Amino acid sequence: METEGRLRVADVFVGIRDPRQARKVEHDLVELLVIAVCGVLAGADDFVEIEEWAKEKHDWFRLYLRLEHGIPSHDTFGRVFATIDAEAFGAAFRRWVSSIAPNLEKDEVVALDGKTSRRSGKMDGTPLHLVSAFAAGAGLVLGQRATAAKSNEKTAIPELLATLALEGCIVTIDAMGTQPSIAQAIRNRGADYILSLKDNQPTLVESVQDFFAAFQTAPDKTPHRFDEVVEKDHGRLEVRRCYAFDQLDCLHAPERWPDLKSFAAIASERTIKGKTMIEHRFYISSLPADAARLNQAVRQHWRVENSLHWCMDVAFADDQMRARTGNAAHNFAVMRHIALNLIRLDPVKRKGGLKVRRLIAATSDTYRAELLGLI
Repeated sequence: METEGRLRVADVFVGIRDPRQARKVEHDLVELLVIAVCGVLAGADDFVEIEEWAKEKHDWFRLYLRLEHGIPSHDTFGRVFATIDAEAFGAAFRRWVSSIAPNLEKDEVVALDGKTSRRSGKMDGTPLHLVSAFAAGAGLVLGQRATAAKSNEKTAIPELLATLALEGCIVTIDAMGTQPSIAQAIRNRGADYILSLKDNQPTLVESVQDFFAAFQTAPDKTPHRFDEVVEKDHGRLEVRRCYAFDQLDCLHAPERWPDLKSFAAIASERTIKGKTMIEHRFYISSLPADAARLNQAVRQHWRVENSLHWCMDVAFADDQMRARTGNAAHNFAVMRHIALNLIRLDPVKRKGGLKVRRLIAATSDTYRAELLGLI
């Protein structure tokens, strides 16, 4: 992936409209948001922690910000985050990402997947569910879209796709997004798709399963492409075998799927402590029946779980976040994505994971300034 010069983090927020009444404003909106990003980058997981850490770093902030009224209180942070327009905040994030990473590699896998912030809902409300687009190879969040519930991902995914530059990429989505309209939205962006088949498309998946069952009885008689990958890690052995086909006339209503070129079965065989489990998963794709290419792309899709969702929960305490007023939960989630991307864009290899990087950002003024593009 090609990257350009770092955009100063303050420039990310310049176009966001301040929702407060002008005569009541004490703290500049851009300065407030810069402080919040710095706090999250440094390990703060809520507004109280942002305030307390920022107070300790007041003199450092004065090198870059005016701070006419000092550091905002946690209540001020909370009120502002609750009232900033969520769509505008997400759009500012996407503009920033497009400026620092304008050109994704050809065949970059962009995984779309949803995650619920479990404690972000009120007693009678629904927790925030955020569908994110994750560039698996680059390790960067490209954008996000909030939904009222997981069941609404079918609406959020096309809206998110319409905001992303995906030319030449491979978009992967789990079964919730396997819809002809979503496949068309992906193709409209100049990307290819690999869509998971489960009970969401029962007739189609049944036709694929029947074809594969017949294939297994006499594999030499059916044209196909095959790829096998073996991985060993921490006492676990995994073998992934991909069988790719282009006999589309054997599928149920293949004409419903724009530019459909292939379908695949991936047999995942895992052996842990002497116990072996085999799972079969099925996919359709606008890519040719290239088993190695499909196998690799599907494998990369699952990085969204380990390199995004898991990181949000473990390193950024997303599931513990209790911002429940207005747009606060959504906007704070975007702030976490900014911090994650800043760390992932660090060109210097360092020991330790995200928690270590956040600890260094909390204590090293130089490292923090480098991540933020200030020096």
